[in-house]
Amino acid sequence: MKCTLFLASYLTILTSATLVAAENWPQFRGPEFNGSSREAELPTTFSKTENVKWIVDMPGTGSSTPAIWGDRVFVTSTNSKAKALEAFCLDRKTGKELWKHSLKSAIEQDNRSNYAAPSPATDGERVIIFYGTGDLLAFDMDGKELWKRNIQKDYGTFAFLWTFSSSPVLYDGRVYLQVLQRDEAVGDKGFQNKTNDSYLLALDASTGKEIWKHVRPSEAVAESRDAFTTPIIFSQDGKTQLVVSGGDCISGHDIAAKGKELWRWGTWNPRKIGHWRLVASPCVAEGVALACAPKNEPIYAVKLG
Repeated sequence: MKCTLFLASYLTILTSATLVAAENWPQFRGPEFNGSSREAELPTTFSKTENVKWIVDMPGTGSSTPAIWGDRVFVTSTNSKAKALEAFCLDRKTGKELWKHSLKSAIEQDNRSNYAAPSPATDGERVIIFYGTGDLLAFDMDGKELWKRNIQKDYGTFAFLWTFSSSPVLYDGRVYLQVLQRDEAVGDKGFQNKTNDSYLLALDASTGKEIWKHVRPSEAVAESRDAFTTPIIFSQDGKTQLVVSGGDCISGHDIAAKGKELWRWGTWNPRKIGHWRLVASPCVAEGVALACAPKNEPIYAVKLG
Protein backbone atom coordinates (compact mmCIF):
# COMPACT_ATOMS: atom_id res chain seq x y z
CA MET A 1 0.00 0.00 0.00
CA LYS A 2 1.25 3.46 -0.90
CA CYS A 3 0.49 6.72 0.82
CA THR A 4 0.45 10.06 -0.97
CA LEU A 5 1.84 13.32 0.35
CA PHE A 6 0.07 16.45 -0.87
CA LEU A 7 1.50 19.89 -0.19
CA ALA A 8 -0.86 22.81 -0.55
CA SER A 9 0.39 25.68 -2.65
CA TYR A 10 0.43 28.17 0.22
CA LEU A 11 3.07 26.03 1.98
CA THR A 12 5.31 25.78 -1.06
CA ILE A 13 5.35 29.34 -2.38
CA LEU A 14 8.03 31.34 -0.63
CA THR A 15 7.04 34.70 -2.07
CA SER A 16 3.97 36.01 -3.82
CA ALA A 17 1.93 39.14 -4.15
CA THR A 18 0.19 38.48 -0.84
CA LEU A 19 2.83 36.62 1.19
CA VAL A 20 6.25 38.06 1.93
CA ALA A 21 7.61 34.74 3.21
CA ALA A 22 6.06 31.44 4.14
CA GLU A 23 6.42 30.59 7.81
CA ASN A 24 8.42 27.58 8.90
CA TRP A 25 6.43 24.70 10.39
CA PRO A 26 9.18 23.05 12.43
CA GLN A 27 7.33 20.27 14.25
CA PHE A 28 4.01 18.82 15.38
CA ARG A 29 1.55 21.66 16.08
CA GLY A 30 3.80 24.16 14.31
CA PRO A 31 5.86 27.17 15.47
CA GLU A 32 3.48 28.19 18.25
CA PHE A 33 2.86 24.61 19.48
CA ASN A 34 -0.87 25.15 19.03
CA GLY A 35 -1.54 24.48 15.35
CA SER A 36 -1.73 28.17 14.38
CA SER A 37 0.21 30.22 11.85
CA ARG A 38 1.05 33.92 11.81
CA GLU A 39 0.72 34.07 8.04
CA ALA A 40 -2.06 36.13 6.52
CA GLU A 41 -4.12 35.66 3.36
CA LEU A 42 -3.98 31.87 3.52
CA PRO A 43 -6.57 29.94 1.48
CA THR A 44 -9.34 28.42 3.55
CA THR A 45 -10.17 25.50 1.26
CA PHE A 46 -8.11 22.84 -0.44
CA SER A 47 -8.54 19.26 -1.56
CA LYS A 48 -6.65 16.63 -3.56
CA THR A 49 -6.92 18.92 -6.59
CA GLU A 50 -7.55 22.45 -5.29
CA ASN A 51 -4.60 24.60 -4.17
CA VAL A 52 -2.16 21.71 -4.58
CA LYS A 53 1.37 22.54 -5.75
CA TRP A 54 2.71 19.00 -6.09
CA ILE A 55 2.00 15.38 -5.18
CA VAL A 56 4.52 12.71 -4.15
CA ASP A 57 3.82 9.00 -3.71
CA MET A 58 5.32 7.64 -0.50
CA PRO A 59 6.55 4.02 -0.21
CA GLY A 60 4.00 3.09 2.45
CA THR A 61 1.73 4.40 5.16
CA GLY A 62 2.63 6.69 8.04
CA SER A 63 0.80 8.86 10.54
CA SER A 64 3.43 11.56 11.02
CA THR A 65 2.90 15.17 9.95
CA PRO A 66 5.56 16.94 7.85
CA ALA A 67 8.01 19.44 9.32
CA ILE A 68 8.97 22.35 7.06
CA TRP A 69 11.98 24.68 7.19
CA GLY A 70 12.85 27.02 4.34
CA ASP A 71 12.87 25.02 1.13
CA ARG A 72 12.90 21.63 2.87
CA VAL A 73 10.08 19.31 3.89
CA PHE A 74 10.76 16.39 6.25
CA VAL A 75 8.40 13.44 6.55
CA THR A 76 8.55 9.77 7.58
CA SER A 77 6.95 6.66 6.15
CA THR A 78 6.96 2.89 6.33
CA ASN A 79 8.26 0.78 3.46
CA SER A 80 6.82 -2.73 3.67
CA LYS A 81 8.66 -3.95 0.57
CA ALA A 82 12.06 -2.92 1.96
CA LYS A 83 11.04 -3.79 5.53
CA ALA A 84 12.23 -0.40 6.68
CA LEU A 85 11.23 2.87 8.30
CA GLU A 86 12.20 5.81 6.12
CA ALA A 87 12.75 9.54 6.54
CA PHE A 88 12.62 11.86 3.55
CA CYS A 89 13.76 15.39 2.82
CA LEU A 90 11.83 16.87 -0.09
CA ASP A 91 12.17 20.12 -1.98
CA ARG A 92 9.43 22.45 -0.83
CA LYS A 93 8.91 23.98 -4.29
CA THR A 94 8.82 20.81 -6.37
CA GLY A 95 8.49 17.76 -4.10
CA LYS A 96 11.77 16.37 -5.47
CA GLU A 97 13.57 14.00 -3.10
CA LEU A 98 16.73 15.64 -1.74
CA TRP A 99 17.77 12.80 0.55
CA LYS A 100 16.43 9.72 2.24
CA HIS A 101 17.40 7.64 5.26
CA SER A 102 16.27 4.03 5.60
CA LEU A 103 16.25 2.08 8.86
CA LYS A 104 15.87 -1.68 8.52
CA SER A 105 13.15 -2.54 11.00
CA ALA A 106 9.74 -4.03 11.59
CA ILE A 107 7.20 -1.45 10.47
CA GLU A 108 4.33 -2.32 12.81
CA GLN A 109 3.34 -4.42 15.81
CA ASP A 110 -0.36 -4.72 14.95
CA ASN A 111 -2.72 -4.01 12.06
CA ARG A 112 -4.10 -0.77 13.52
CA SER A 113 -1.00 1.41 13.50
CA ASN A 114 2.63 1.55 12.46
CA TYR A 115 5.95 2.82 13.75
CA ALA A 116 6.03 5.88 11.44
CA ALA A 117 3.61 7.85 13.63
CA PRO A 118 5.80 10.37 15.53
CA SER A 119 6.38 13.58 13.57
CA PRO A 120 9.84 14.96 12.69
CA ALA A 121 11.15 18.16 14.31
CA THR A 122 13.69 20.66 12.98
CA ASP A 123 15.30 23.94 14.04
CA GLY A 124 17.00 24.74 10.74
CA GLU A 125 20.30 23.23 11.88
CA ARG A 126 19.23 19.63 12.36
CA VAL A 127 16.21 17.40 11.97
CA ILE A 128 15.13 14.93 14.66
CA ILE A 129 13.48 11.69 13.55
CA PHE A 130 11.75 9.39 16.03
CA TYR A 131 9.95 6.11 15.43
CA GLY A 132 7.62 4.00 17.58
CA THR A 133 10.42 1.44 17.81
CA GLY A 134 12.24 3.86 20.13
CA ASP A 135 14.84 4.77 17.50
CA LEU A 136 15.78 8.45 17.80
CA LEU A 137 18.06 9.93 15.14
CA ALA A 138 19.47 13.35 14.30
CA PHE A 139 20.60 14.54 10.86
CA ASP A 140 21.96 17.80 9.54
CA MET A 141 19.91 19.54 6.89
CA ASP A 142 21.81 17.74 4.11
CA GLY A 143 21.09 14.29 5.51
CA LYS A 144 24.34 13.53 7.32
CA GLU A 145 23.67 11.45 10.44
CA LEU A 146 24.78 13.30 13.58
CA TRP A 147 23.82 10.78 16.27
CA LYS A 148 21.37 8.03 17.08
CA ARG A 149 20.12 6.09 20.07
CA ASN A 150 17.21 3.86 21.01
CA ILE A 151 15.03 4.96 23.92
CA GLN A 152 13.75 1.44 24.63
CA LYS A 153 17.27 0.02 24.83
CA ASP A 154 18.40 2.84 27.11
CA TYR A 155 15.36 3.16 29.42
CA GLY A 156 13.35 -0.04 29.03
CA THR A 157 10.72 -1.26 26.57
CA PHE A 158 7.52 0.77 26.37
CA ALA A 159 4.77 -0.74 28.54
CA PHE A 160 2.03 -0.12 25.96
CA LEU A 161 -0.63 -2.35 24.47
CA TRP A 162 -0.67 -0.32 21.24
CA THR A 163 2.13 1.37 19.30
CA PHE A 164 4.03 4.15 21.06
CA SER A 165 3.65 7.36 19.05
CA SER A 166 4.48 10.52 21.01
CA SER A 167 6.41 13.04 18.90
CA PRO A 168 9.68 14.69 19.98
CA VAL A 169 9.73 18.41 20.76
CA LEU A 170 12.78 20.43 19.66
CA TYR A 171 13.32 23.70 21.52
CA ASP A 172 16.37 25.86 22.27
CA GLY A 173 18.93 23.18 21.55
CA ARG A 174 17.16 20.40 23.41
CA VAL A 175 14.99 17.46 22.44
CA TYR A 176 12.09 16.76 24.80
CA LEU A 177 10.31 13.42 24.83
CA GLN A 178 7.65 11.96 27.09
CA VAL A 179 6.99 8.31 27.89
CA LEU A 180 3.69 7.99 29.79
CA GLN A 181 3.11 4.28 30.22
CA ARG A 182 1.67 1.59 32.48
CA ASP A 183 3.33 0.83 35.77
CA GLU A 184 3.03 -2.92 35.10
CA ALA A 185 4.35 -4.88 32.14
CA VAL A 186 2.07 -5.52 29.17
CA GLY A 187 2.97 -9.04 28.14
CA ASP A 188 6.68 -8.90 27.35
CA LYS A 189 6.68 -5.09 27.14
CA GLY A 190 8.03 -3.18 30.10
CA PHE A 191 9.99 -4.29 33.14
CA GLN A 192 8.84 -7.65 34.49
CA ASN A 193 10.40 -7.36 37.96
CA LYS A 194 9.92 -3.69 38.87
CA THR A 195 7.60 -0.74 38.35
CA ASN A 196 7.62 0.99 34.99
CA ASP A 197 7.94 4.72 35.62
CA SER A 198 6.38 7.33 33.36
CA TYR A 199 9.00 9.96 32.61
CA LEU A 200 10.08 13.06 30.70
CA LEU A 201 13.44 13.33 28.96
CA ALA A 202 15.55 16.32 27.96
CA LEU A 203 18.38 15.49 25.55
CA ASP A 204 21.13 17.60 24.02
CA ALA A 205 20.07 18.14 20.40
CA SER A 206 23.73 18.25 19.29
CA THR A 207 24.79 14.95 20.84
CA GLY A 208 21.67 13.07 21.98
CA LYS A 209 23.05 12.83 25.51
CA GLU A 210 20.68 13.04 28.46
CA ILE A 211 20.45 16.40 30.21
CA TRP A 212 17.79 15.33 32.67
CA LYS A 213 15.15 12.70 33.28
CA HIS A 214 12.08 13.48 35.39
CA VAL A 215 9.77 10.77 36.71
CA ARG A 216 6.12 11.84 36.39
CA PRO A 217 3.87 9.91 38.80
CA SER A 218 0.20 9.22 38.14
CA GLU A 219 -2.76 7.91 40.09
CA ALA A 220 -4.33 6.47 36.95
CA VAL A 221 -4.71 2.72 36.64
CA ALA A 222 -3.98 0.19 33.90
CA GLU A 223 -4.31 1.52 30.34
CA SER A 224 -5.40 4.96 31.55
CA ARG A 225 -1.73 5.59 32.35
CA ASP A 226 -0.89 5.35 28.63
CA ALA A 227 -0.71 8.53 26.56
CA PHE A 228 -0.04 9.00 22.87
CA THR A 229 0.05 12.76 23.36
CA THR A 230 2.91 15.11 22.53
CA PRO A 231 4.04 17.68 25.14
CA ILE A 232 4.07 21.36 24.23
CA ILE A 233 6.20 24.37 25.20
CA PHE A 234 4.92 27.64 26.62
CA SER A 235 6.28 30.44 28.79
CA GLN A 236 4.61 32.11 31.76
CA ASP A 237 5.95 34.34 34.53
CA GLY A 238 9.47 34.07 33.18
CA LYS A 239 9.51 30.28 33.17
CA THR A 240 9.47 28.10 30.08
CA GLN A 241 7.38 25.05 30.76
CA LEU A 242 6.61 21.72 29.22
CA VAL A 243 2.88 20.97 29.36
CA VAL A 244 2.12 17.26 29.57
CA SER A 245 -1.28 15.59 29.33
CA GLY A 246 -1.90 11.95 30.22
CA GLY A 247 -2.39 9.61 33.15
CA ASP A 248 -5.76 11.26 33.93
CA CYS A 249 -4.18 14.70 34.49
CA ILE A 250 -2.39 17.66 32.91
CA SER A 251 0.81 19.14 34.38
CA GLY A 252 3.39 21.87 33.79
CA HIS A 253 7.14 21.29 34.20
CA ASP A 254 10.04 23.74 34.49
CA ILE A 255 12.50 22.84 31.73
CA ALA A 256 15.27 24.87 33.43
CA ALA A 257 14.88 22.91 36.69
CA LYS A 258 15.26 19.34 35.45
CA GLY A 259 11.56 18.99 34.66
CA LYS A 260 10.36 19.97 38.15
CA GLU A 261 6.58 19.86 38.31
CA LEU A 262 5.14 23.34 38.84
CA TRP A 263 1.43 22.60 38.74
CA ARG A 264 -1.04 19.83 38.05
CA TRP A 265 -4.77 19.56 37.44
CA GLY A 266 -6.90 16.42 37.36
CA THR A 267 -8.90 14.46 36.98
CA TRP A 268 -11.32 13.75 34.14
CA ASN A 269 -11.47 10.17 35.39
CA PRO A 270 -12.57 10.24 39.07
CA ARG A 271 -13.93 6.69 38.84
CA LYS A 272 -10.47 5.36 37.87
CA ILE A 273 -11.72 3.69 34.70
CA GLY A 274 -8.86 1.53 33.46
CA HIS A 275 -9.07 1.88 29.66
CA TRP A 276 -9.04 5.68 29.22
CA ARG A 277 -5.74 5.95 27.35
CA LEU A 278 -5.24 9.49 26.06
CA VAL A 279 -4.58 10.42 22.43
CA ALA A 280 -5.27 14.15 22.03
CA SER A 281 -2.40 16.49 22.92
CA PRO A 282 -2.89 19.60 25.08
CA CYS A 283 -3.09 23.13 23.75
CA VAL A 284 -2.21 26.43 25.46
CA ALA A 285 -3.24 30.00 24.62
CA GLU A 286 -3.86 33.23 26.56
CA GLY A 287 -3.21 31.72 29.97
CA VAL A 288 -5.45 28.70 29.52
CA ALA A 289 -4.57 25.06 28.85
CA LEU A 290 -7.05 22.82 27.06
CA ALA A 291 -7.09 19.12 27.83
CA CYS A 292 -9.29 16.66 25.94
CA ALA A 293 -10.53 13.76 28.00
CA PRO A 294 -10.84 10.43 26.11
CA LYS A 295 -13.82 8.31 25.11
CA ASN A 296 -16.20 11.16 24.13
CA GLU A 297 -15.75 12.92 27.47
CA PRO A 298 -15.47 16.75 27.75
CA ILE A 299 -12.71 19.19 26.90
CA TYR A 300 -11.43 20.93 30.05
CA ALA A 301 -10.06 24.46 30.21
CA VAL A 302 -7.51 24.93 33.01
CA LYS A 303 -6.19 28.30 34.16
CA LEU A 304 -2.39 28.13 34.09
CA GLY A 305 -0.62 28.54 37.40
